[in-house]
Amino acid sequence: MTSPFNEQKYKGLLEGLEVKEIMFSVYLKTHRLRLDSEYYLKRFMTNEEYLKSTVKIQDLLSSSNILNIKNLKLNKDFNYLEISDVKANSISYGFDTIDCREIPDRATYILHDDDIVVSTVRPNRNSVAFIHDANRLIGTSGFTVLRVDKNKISPHCLYVFCKTKYFITKLVRENTATMYPAVSDHDVLNVNVPHFSVEFQDIISVKVKKLLECIKQSQSLYRQAEELLLETIGFKDFKPSEKGVNIKSFKESFLATGRLDAEYYQPKYEEIENLIKSKPHSYIGKEFNQNKKSISGKSKEYNYIEIGDINVGNGSYNYNLVEILELPANAKIESKQGNLLVSKVRPNRGAISIIQEDIPNLVVSGAFTVLEEKSNYKKETLFMLLRTEPYREWMLKYNVGTSYPVIKDEDILNLAVPIIELEIQQQISSLIQESFSLRKESERLLAEAKGMVEGEIEKGDLKIE
Repeated sequence: MTSPFNEQKYKGLLEGLEVKEIMFSVYLKTHRLRLDSEYYLKRFMTNEEYLKSTVKIQDLLSSSNILNIKNLKLNKDFNYLEISDVKANSISYGFDTIDCREIPDRATYILHDDDIVVSTVRPNRNSVAFIHDANRLIGTSGFTVLRVDKNKISPHCLYVFCKTKYFITKLVRENTATMYPAVSDHDVLNVNVPHFSVEFQDIISVKVKKLLECIKQSQSLYRQAEELLLETIGFKDFKPSEKGVNIKSFKESFLATGRLDAEYYQPKYEEIENLIKSKPHSYIGKEFNQNKKSISGKSKEYNYIEIGDINVGNGSYNYNLVEILELPANAKIESKQGNLLVSKVRPNRGAISIIQEDIPNLVVSGAFTVLEEKSNYKKETLFMLLRTEPYREWMLKYNVGTSYPVIKDEDILNLAVPIIELEIQQQISSLIQESFSLRKESERLLAEAKGMVEGEIEKGDLKIE
């Protein structure tokens, strides 16, 4: 004989446990018929309480049919936006210029100004970008592209909503897989959007436009610094040779360098090097100390910067707090404010940055060469120099490997650098620092706008735990 159901005893057994009872009818409404316990965690269910609107992102779009580059015949190079070019704390983004004859497999969407692109890979990273310079810009298939109907919602407001913890939490809930978590276009398009008054949307739009203006001014100052540098070192109108043949004796090649690969001896590399060495010059290793300080392991948590945290478009960086036991094996170098980070992986992309703030327990990937000023050669000058097209092209010479090309510390330290008058360097440094300051202000305005939108959502009693 079975005992009658005792509800009080049943609830007592559940005390202290994270348990959620789900009606079968609720389960049937899930997109993928999810029954895994992770999907019903308390924080996810609480988040759903904030997103009860009946209006979904797909209801706010002017079109879901975004033109595909594969349907066009291209005869000009284009700019390519990848997921790694988009950073969580910034509205700006980088891109690579791609030869139209060598279109990457994942290059897909033709982007327009005011488009919002949302990464469907690792949504917890919040790689969401607001497109504001869409000149020949193509996005990867790893994005869901949101082209907003401006009569229904401000694109600026929807963008900021997509940067909030509520949007991130919703997508994290919809994750599938563990090693390579991802969501689908369906998951993004079916996120419910809270109602924001027209007046509130206008306030957010003003703030986003202001931060976009900061980005524009920051980029203008950066270009001024670059033009001043290129003119000073004689590279302003430099066009490297496209000739693909160079004849070297065995003595001039392998016996001198240990390299026999044809790429190493391309004429364009010699032209760049000869132009630099034709004038007074020094070497990076002579002008800068290399920071090789190994991680001490004394702290339980470290702020970590990896290659993917560097924005190749402007040199900004992100860092993430990571428990020491979770740090990657390559998290090796303790770094500090003022250090210059130079990526040894695909160096031609320009993943180079200066640590601008005092970050406690900072560790960076061993895939960086980390440099410190030791003379009158300004770190801003070297930052600018290594990001110029001639130097990024020149560093290709020293690549080893094909699918994962890298260069060595010694190759960076042995790069020749032109001697530049201190007065010119100070001008460059001032322009770069002002550019950084404006970019920082844009990040502050974005955080402020995001806080305002989250505050509007939080006008209920519930809070995400």
